[in-house]
Amino acid sequence: MFSKVLIANRGEIALRIIRACRELQVKTVAVYSTVDRDSLHVQFADEAICIGPPELSLSYLNISRIISAAEVTSADAIHPGYGLLAENSHFAEICEASEVHFIGPSAENIRLMGDKARARKLAQATGVPVVEGSDAIISSPEEATEVASRIGYPVMIKATAGGGGRGMRIVRLPEDLLQSLTTASSEAEAAFGDAGLYLERYMEDPRHVEFQLLADRFGNLVHLGERDCSVQRRHQKLIEEAPSPALRQKLRERMGKAAVAVAQAANYTNVGTVEFLLDERGNFSFLEMNTRIQVEHPVTEMVTGIDLVKEQIRLAAGEPLRFKQEDIELKGHSIECRINAEDPERFLPCPGVISKFLLPGGPGVRVDTHCYPGYTISPHYDSLIAKVIVHGENRREAIARARRAMEEFVVEGIKTTIPFHQRVFKDPDFIKARVTTGFLDRLTASTSR
Repeated sequence: MFSKVLIANRGEIALRIIRACRELQVKTVAVYSTVDRDSLHVQFADEAICIGPPELSLSYLNISRIISAAEVTSADAIHPGYGLLAENSHFAEICEASEVHFIGPSAENIRLMGDKARARKLAQATGVPVVEGSDAIISSPEEATEVASRIGYPVMIKATAGGGGRGMRIVRLPEDLLQSLTTASSEAEAAFGDAGLYLERYMEDPRHVEFQLLADRFGNLVHLGERDCSVQRRHQKLIEEAPSPALRQKLRERMGKAAVAVAQAANYTNVGTVEFLLDERGNFSFLEMNTRIQVEHPVTEMVTGIDLVKEQIRLAAGEPLRFKQEDIELKGHSIECRINAEDPERFLPCPGVISKFLLPGGPGVRVDTHCYPGYTISPHYDSLIAKVIVHGENRREAIARARRAMEEFVVEGIKTTIPFHQRVFKDPDFIKARVTTGFLDRLTASTSR
């Protein structure tokens, strides 16, 4: 086991990793920008070191400063959390070259699965269904036009290095294709440093279902069931639940085997997630693989009883997987609400000072947050301020607890998305599990009438 882990992240995930390390009796180092000096992850870590000003490129995305911090504090491992440098293969390589363990998959795993076009080809080679689309990165406008004509409109333009909805465009008419390619390419270049794009047939109103994986260095690999992430806005997940109310056991087994097959083909290690689109007839298609811990990992923890961050650290330290596929059992139902510092009507960021912060509690309620009364939400970073995770004996009880938690949660001084979640948990379609990626558009349309 490692002796000291540096956490190359901030906010609630940094605090989550510190807590896992404490239970493993591993010392921690927090890095922070000047604006995060009073953050809880700085206060809770055993050591803390400032790595620069608020700008991401000068602090949390500055690889040389993070490696220097690890060397100065004698950290023998770095946990990247999610976002920021978590899926940066170059960062993983630099860690290895600096003889600091990277708590995550190998640089080659990140490079392979982070290239969405290559990941599609890998899934196809293993016999896992993929959405019809281009065979590789689009090389010219003429090729894009040919592919779109072949697969039929509407089509989805995707950045090969993409994530978080950036570099993505839905194109419904041929005359809009070229302009959308230009816009998506520019956005991808700015966000990821890679302008590569590929095309897929756009699936209208599917469910978004993902499978959590754990893999050690000895060829052992299991999935921990699925999460349903269909409540989204512009491809950004807002509510997740486990298990998916759309899956029966036979379909769960088929999709789980497909997820494992993709990971095995990639010689994958550590924690990862294979994502699928699922239509109303039960047909699923490979979407992508995320090579990091997910924001929504707590719902899987609640239904399996497995601490994913601790397992991630153990696997990175070279320990074998501690359970087999037949040991995994899903118990009850869990729902996660992402609470953002945003206007709940327009979803626009709302930075400022939190004047009042009362957390929900009671049976089956967990809150992961880095905020407190007097904390300042900076405009420099992601707007996530808390994750409220509930667990119940079944989905009905989980929804009741989520509704109660949203009523108890009080945040003043800034606007938050709590009112949005309150609407969702009273919506008849959500209660009856009639939810797809188009759910939010329908909900917004019905409340605006």
